[in-house]
Amino acid sequence: MAYQVIIPAAGQGKRMGAGKNKLLLEVNNVPVLIHTLKVFDEDELCEGIILAVNPLDTEEIKILLNKYKVKKVLNLVPGGKERQESIYNALKTVKNDGIILVHDAARPFILKEHIHRLLETAQETGAAIIGVPAKDTMKTVRNHVVMATVERSSLWAVQTPQAFRFSLLYRAYEQAEREQFIGTDDSSLVERISHPVTMVEGDYDNIKLTTIEDLFFAQAILKKRQGSF
Repeated sequence: MAYQVIIPAAGQGKRMGAGKNKLLLEVNNVPVLIHTLKVFDEDELCEGIILAVNPLDTEEIKILLNKYKVKKVLNLVPGGKERQESIYNALKTVKNDGIILVHDAARPFILKEHIHRLLETAQETGAAIIGVPAKDTMKTVRNHVVMATVERSSLWAVQTPQAFRFSLLYRAYEQAEREQFIGTDDSSLVERISHPVTMVEGDYDNIKLTTIEDLFFAQAILKKRQGSF
């Protein structure tokens, strides 16, 4: 059940307001990016990591990879203006038709057991994503006016990683490129070429660090996992 993983890490994190790439900010004195990479670097089923990076961050990231002894990074590819462009650049460097995962660099709390469950499902179906059932009441709103309350039982909050047979994902990206279509995530591109995508349930700790407040949640999750919270 081996796999490779693409991790787009070229975003500027403007909503974090840190003045630099949010992935280089530290949680418990370790950069967010390293927390994320270590999950895959220490997974025996991971054959390699492809990082899409901002060229301005390349040297600093190389220093961090060496400092924290991250060994499975196969390639650093230039990131694009959009996440989708970064992933497509990375896909072009993949050499085999196994299972490829795509994971947000700003989600450092994915569990190995969930990666393996996702991988097993993707091998069976060709396409699988991870997420959690929506907990809040959901409403459709237009111009700040509530138009409808949405039935919640079928709604899921989608996370990463997302896992696909490489040839399937590459075909979806090729078609999106030809038609200049920008999707909301990798799954949306695969759905668009009419391949079914299976949902795998993860957990609510697998948050994406987007705002400065999320760093406090990250500290709390680490404390909980270390048994000190």
